[in-house]
Amino acid sequence: MVRTRFAPSPNGPLHLGHAYSAIVAHDLARTNRGEFLVRIEDIDGERSRSALVEDFLADLAWLGLRHDGPVVCQSGRLPAYAQAAERLRTMGLLYPCRCTRAEIAAAATASGRDGPLYPGTCRGRDIDPAGAAWRLDMGKALALTGPLTWTDELAGRQCADPARFGDVILIRKDAPASYHLAATLDDAADGITLVTRGADLFAATHVHRLLQALLDLPVPVWHHHGLLVEAGGRKLAKRRGAPALADRRRAGQDGQALADALRAHHFPAGILFAPTLNGEP
Repeated sequence: MVRTRFAPSPNGPLHLGHAYSAIVAHDLARTNRGEFLVRIEDIDGERSRSALVEDFLADLAWLGLRHDGPVVCQSGRLPAYAQAAERLRTMGLLYPCRCTRAEIAAAATASGRDGPLYPGTCRGRDIDPAGAAWRLDMGKALALTGPLTWTDELAGRQCADPARFGDVILIRKDAPASYHLAATLDDAADGITLVTRGADLFAATHVHRLLQALLDLPVPVWHHHGLLVEAGGRKLAKRRGAPALADRRRAGQDGQALADALRAHHFPAGILFAPTLNGEP
């Protein structure tokens, strides 16, 4: 059975980009007579606001999207994240790091998709782990797994290339787990068979496929959909004040009509659709 999920973070209201992502996940589940789950990614420290969750669920109902089963919150899964991290530490794959972003930028000799690649400054050093971030030793990890592949419904079969990210952080200084670790564990725990998300997260899947291999987790299929962007080409973002779904809902706009328009790629003025090209936006 196909099982999808919509997993917003309660650090700001949902906007049209979230609506489109939720519609994709919902419709793929319904088309395949499967299940559509909702997960709240609420472990981002003080930025997470539990009061927004009620709004999120009201927004989904307003759009005509019915979810299956109870809503799951990441904050209830902290022991699972700690257990996975301890397993990776026992395997000799994690090391503590105290480097700041400025220090990484100054020492980096290469750049990746997310900025300067971590140069391994703390790898092999005696670092006090108290309050430190924990990084994955990418070289050791890849030596254990060998070549890996994964499949995207739109881009086809992919050869995993997590090395492009360098030694990624799996346990943050300010949160119990990074997006990479938490999302990978959550999708496995929820039995997600089809991971739907924006094409801006396509590259992250290379890391997630590696974590699945290291932790003996099931491998889903992915579906990285196109993005809604501003007229200038930037992705819609909460931090830039993208109009909230809750404001549209409270103003009396027809949510079902809006959802149908998004399905048909009929967007409000100033909003464009950036399709995927070989998996990238």
